[in-house]
Parts: sequence; C-alpha cells; structure tokens
Amino acid sequence: MPTTALERSRTDRAKAAGLLMLAWLALLWALEVIDAASDHALDSYGIVSREPSELVDVVPSAFIHFGFAHVAANSVPLLVFGFLAALGGIRRFLAISLLIVVVDGLGVWLVSPSNTNTAGASGLIFGLFGYLVVRGFVDRRLSDLAVGLVIGAIWGSSILMGLSPSNTGVSWQGHLFGLLAGVTAAFVFRRGTKQPGPRPA
Repeated sequence: MPTTALERSRTDRAKAAGLLMLAWLALLWALEVIDAASDHALDSYGIVSREPSELVDVVPSAFIHFGFAHVAANSVPLLVFGFLAALGGIRRFLAISLLIVVVDGLGVWLVSPSNTNTAGASGLIFGLFGYLVVRGFVDRRLSDLAVGLVIGAIWGSSILMGLSPSNTGVSWQGHLFGLLAGVTAAFVFRRGTKQPGPRPA
C-alpha cells in the first residue's frame, strides 16, 4: 500500500520532534558536565529573587541544573511532554516553550523567598504538562484530549505533589507559575476552528 502524504507528514513531524527533544536533553546534560567541571560556575545563571540584575537569567535558568541527579529527574518528563507538544509543529512548540519559560522565570523572580537561587527545567515541564492537559479542551480536538487525559492520569499526582508549599526541597513557586503559563499558552496558541460551509436546504 503506498504511503500517503498525510502519513509522510506525520512521520516527518515525529522525527523532527524526537530529534529536537534529544538535542535539547543533550544540551542540558552537556551544560551540567561543564558546570561540574567548572566548580559549578554555571549555577550563577539561576534566578535570585527580586534582584534587578537577575532578570537577564530568566531564560538561561531553564537550562541550568544543580547536579546530575537534578537534570536526570527532569529528563524523562521533559522528553515525553516536549515530544508530544512538538508534534504540533516545531515553531509553535518553541513559541509555547518561550512563553512558559519567560512567565515562569518572572514569577520565580517576583515571589520566591529572598536569597534563593532557582534553576532547572521543571518550570517548563510543569508548563508543558498544563498545556497538554488543557489543549484538547481548548481546541476541541479528540486526539489532543485523549493525550491530555493519559498524561494527566500518569503524572497528575506527581504534579500535584510538586505544587505543595510543604515540599521545601523544590521551588513550588516555579512549578506553579510554569503550570499557569502552560495553561495560558493553550489559549494563546489555540488553533482556529473551521467555520462550517454553507449547505443549501
């Protein structure tokens, strides 16, 4: 049976999404290797709350981690959520990710406790989770709705735990603002609904 153009398009999108996320993870791990080799010099790119000079670190902080265990914990969910979101188009995914990272970083800068340094991809992860869960309802697409329900069932409890203020070992503020940014992204980047064509009676 010959391959249709639609099937080729889906395959190409899946390949592009997979390659993008593998490259993204490779970058995170490479940066952590550099950080470890430089006596954690890259940790300074985290966000210190309410310091005006730290606003330049809003985006870089999403690529820096505090140790290999930190980047390892973020790798699998980032790979899965990023791949699923990127299937909708690479440029669209990059725009969504930028919105999440910026909103999350600004939220961390504004409300995190004083004298804390926050970094890591978890804000983006929570944002992509929120985007994927809400996207199907916003766009009214059955396939996206199914994806959102599945990842909600698998990761929902972990996400809720990450939002708890009692979890002092992580930045719940970063998780919360990331999640809110992801939900916002689902509305900002909603797909237009097709208007029904005329049907003479």
